[in-house]
Amino acid sequence: MTRGPSDAGHQGAAALHGGMDATTAPHRIPPEMPQYGEANHVFEMMQNMLEQLLIHQPKDPIPFMINHLQRDNDYVPKIVILGPPASGKTTIAMWLCKHLNSNLLSVGNLIAKEFSSLAADARRHYQKFKTVPSMLLIRLVQERLSEEDCVRRGWILDGIPETREQALMIQTVGIVPRHVSEWPPTPWGPSPRAAAPRSTIVLSAPDTVLIERNLGKRLDPQTGEVYHTTFDWPPESEIQNRLMVPAGISEGETALKLLEYHRNITRILPSYPKILKVIPADQPCVDVFSQALTYVQSIHRSNAPFTPRVLLCGPVGSGKSLQAALLAQKYGLVNVCCGQLLKEAVADKSKYCEMILPFFEKETAVPDSIIMKVLSQRLDQQDCVERGWVLHGFPRDLDQAHVLDSWGYKPNRCSWV
Repeated sequence: MTRGPSDAGHQGAAALHGGMDATTAPHRIPPEMPQYGEANHVFEMMQNMLEQLLIHQPKDPIPFMINHLQRDNDYVPKIVILGPPASGKTTIAMWLCKHLNSNLLSVGNLIAKEFSSLAADARRHYQKFKTVPSMLLIRLVQERLSEEDCVRRGWILDGIPETREQALMIQTVGIVPRHVSEWPPTPWGPSPRAAAPRSTIVLSAPDTVLIERNLGKRLDPQTGEVYHTTFDWPPESEIQNRLMVPAGISEGETALKLLEYHRNITRILPSYPKILKVIPADQPCVDVFSQALTYVQSIHRSNAPFTPRVLLCGPVGSGKSLQAALLAQKYGLVNVCCGQLLKEAVADKSKYCEMILPFFEKETAVPDSIIMKVLSQRLDQQDCVERGWVLHGFPRDLDQAHVLDSWGYKPNRCSWV
């Protein structure tokens, strides 16, 4: 039968597809390759670099990429903290800055910046209208983030963005937070369990609590530190004597600010759908800080493709074997039972049989060195490399865990049954 050009084209496409699809043409992938990619975060590095290329669109991408890699700042703190007046967001932001050795950016310190024409324009506008235009504010943020300390040590945005318009502007210019938090949670806010590679923190509390709390706020004009007559009063008399009552904290003024905040926050939060952490602010400040710090220091699950290497731990009779079989069946993993491997090595009269058999006959534990030789032989087989594995029965203690790690077998999922 004669085949036309279209048949040949379809065959070529199929052959190309078959060559690219590991399910139709399995590749002989050395075990070191995926492990190297995961250990060195190659996927995330390429993802971040592509993101920066698309945002900045440099005329010559190669020098830009080299410069980006040399900066090595993909994992410095990039945090947004939002919340209504008196929720404690500035206090939490300052504590996080000190703990993470990062840089705090707020409207106040941005417009107070010296030797900046943008800051001078913002001050003049603020003195006249008590606000800073969104475009000018975002340009101030851009200018500050381009400075070396922010590049090296990261940043925390306190109360920015204030509106949906500012949130979209921030995204457009490529300012992407890794943590966004809200204090306290609101009925319409995202789930507090939401998490992603980049994050925002939002604080929230009932308006009545916030209004009452705001009345006790006091400001240190020398350091900018915020104190409270009830919750956070400084022990030093020198600081107490210089504290001032900040402007705009009366009940009526606070109520108006809360109304404006609630109107804006509902439109801001959709800009951070997967990176939002909502924290109740009507609890002790140290507890709020502890939750915020835990969140910003968490390692979010990567979007990188990976080969599952699952370790099941648990006492005898806990059901590890059953759970391993279920996982292997559902996800196509190789079920690796350490005890079964040793029995099979003896039954098959493998090269390890003579090493294992004396310990079986004496009913004593097989040394870790022998176990690892048998185990490594199985884990290095192609099905384990390609499909991944679920291991149970080893390690049984910390020393064995160190041995497993020293041989280069590092689980990327671990569950206790």
